Amino acid sequence: MLNKAFLWKFVKFCLVGGSGMLVDFGTTYVCKEWLKINKYISNSIGFILAATSNFFLNRLWTFQSQEPGIGTQYCTFFVISLIGLAINNSVIYLLNSKLKLNFYFSKLVAVGIVTFWNFFMNYFFNFK
Repeated sequence: MLNKAFLWKFVKFCLVGGSGMLVDFGTTYVCKEWLKINKYISNSIGFILAATSNFFLNRLWTFQSQEPGIGTQYCTFFVISLIGLAINNSVIYLLNSKLKLNFYFSKLVAVGIVTFWNFFMNYFFNFK
């Protein structure tokens, strides 16, 4: 059985992720629909901006990290996020390009999948 502290961290991680989703989807929408940038590049820009804001919120609130090596911690978070981005773009490619599902629905599914990757990798390796 999972302990309450672990579950609470996951809930906080998801709440932070919700704010990141606003950054991600908003940026992706502006880049893709208004600026007419390729959908995968737009998705990547939104994802990277959201990952950066999520790092600081998760560091302060979710994991309450006092680690003095913030640069190293950010780099680890970013590498984990880049792998998450590869998963994210792969899911979007499969659902949108191959199965012809709506781009933003595909992106939402991808975010759900990557949430678990990002949480567990950061919980066990970055903010331990």
